[in-house]
Amino acid sequence: MHLESLGPIKPTALEGNSGMPSISLVLPAYNEAENIGPMIGEAVPALEACADDYEIIVVDDGSTDDTAGVTQRLMERTPGLRLVQHPVNQGFGAAVFTGFTSAAKDWIFYTDADRQFVLSELVKFVPLMEQADLIAGYRAPRRDPFLRVFYGKGWSMLCTLLFGYTVRDVDCAFKLFRREIIQELGSRIASRGATFSIEWLVRAKRAGYRFVELPVTHRPRVAGSQTGANMEVILRAFRELIQFRVQLWRGGRATHSSGGSTGSTPRS
Repeated sequence: MHLESLGPIKPTALEGNSGMPSISLVLPAYNEAENIGPMIGEAVPALEACADDYEIIVVDDGSTDDTAGVTQRLMERTPGLRLVQHPVNQGFGAAVFTGFTSAAKDWIFYTDADRQFVLSELVKFVPLMEQADLIAGYRAPRRDPFLRVFYGKGWSMLCTLLFGYTVRDVDCAFKLFRREIIQELGSRIASRGATFSIEWLVRAKRAGYRFVELPVTHRPRVAGSQTGANMEVILRAFRELIQFRVQLWRGGRATHSSGGSTGSTPRS
């Protein structure tokens, strides 16, 4: 698919669900037992407003709390809810990739399990599905502690410097995209840490997929703890970033990075 300029796009009101593509919601989760129940409760009506056919995939990335147990109990009364588990924590990118490759519907909607996004805003993205292959949200504004926002902006600037512009908020966990992007590019994506987001966006952009961006509401975290301050996994993120840049310069296919900690990978 060739990249093309979409020009100004004006979302139109939905007229029922007839003919809507199917959607897989992917929720990577690490120690989100307090959040996963309310998150799924918010997800169901948001998806029902946008699609006739949907599924919810919770990827438990080796949580040490009851994230998996809460999800399993909800599965008994929530049609379409699935649980995929990593035996040990493998990091952010690995959890997201598992969710992407486990999805079975035409479109994938990806967000975090921490309840910082308003899932009902998905309805704003749906009218753009015929005109774009990936609809990326950007946090307007971002409701995180100052240092987390500062580091996130620095990371996004570095990614733009190294790879060119993809989207303004690289790590914003509110994206809707065609599953065919992962079907085509998944085998080339090597990063399993924080670099995962920029790698798949860069590869999708270079493959000619059409991007559109919309602002989304971002809320402060109300339960659970943010991760990402571990120096070992931060170093892993920069190592993967450099490896990806070198691979693109050489023009070769990616090889999966096996080094570094499997601990919780930092999110920007």
